[in-house]
Amino acid sequence: MTEALILVFFPLLMAYAASSDLFTMTIPNRLALLLVGAFPVMAWLAGLSLEATLLHLAAGVLVLAITFGMFAAGWIGGGDAKLAAASALWLGFGVLFEYLLIAAVAGGFLTLALLAIRRVPLPGFASRWPWLLHLHDQKTGVPYGIALAGAALAVYPSSEIWLSALSG
Repeated sequence: MTEALILVFFPLLMAYAASSDLFTMTIPNRLALLLVGAFPVMAWLAGLSLEATLLHLAAGVLVLAITFGMFAAGWIGGGDAKLAAASALWLGFGVLFEYLLIAAVAGGFLTLALLAIRRVPLPGFASRWPWLLHLHDQKTGVPYGIALAGAALAVYPSSEIWLSALSG
């Protein structure tokens, strides 16, 4: 049961982050807080050592510092910065580079796809969906949380917490 909790908790929250960003263009603060608050408990349940847990914490802090700078420069949204940092906390240094690379590539494709879609008018039936109208608006940003969540889900099975939970 403990293993199932560890293996499902993070993916469910990532799926929620992606869908929230798609439909509302926001990633709730409570989601990042829940990820950060639950990590120490899940790390303990998975059997991560104190040293490994602290390294995961360092990965999260490093990504927070970088993404906060990106947010301050206006390159990404605050929710994206917090989600990237909270994800890095869970993923740790072992898969951090792969996570960031996949997120960057996926985010680039997502941005290009949205730019292309925004150049053509939406079909009539889509006008009944306010979230789609907002997403189609050229003044609206990119729901980068989708790329972050997808990248996190792609590398999570290779993360130390996942592997530790399965070996316990």
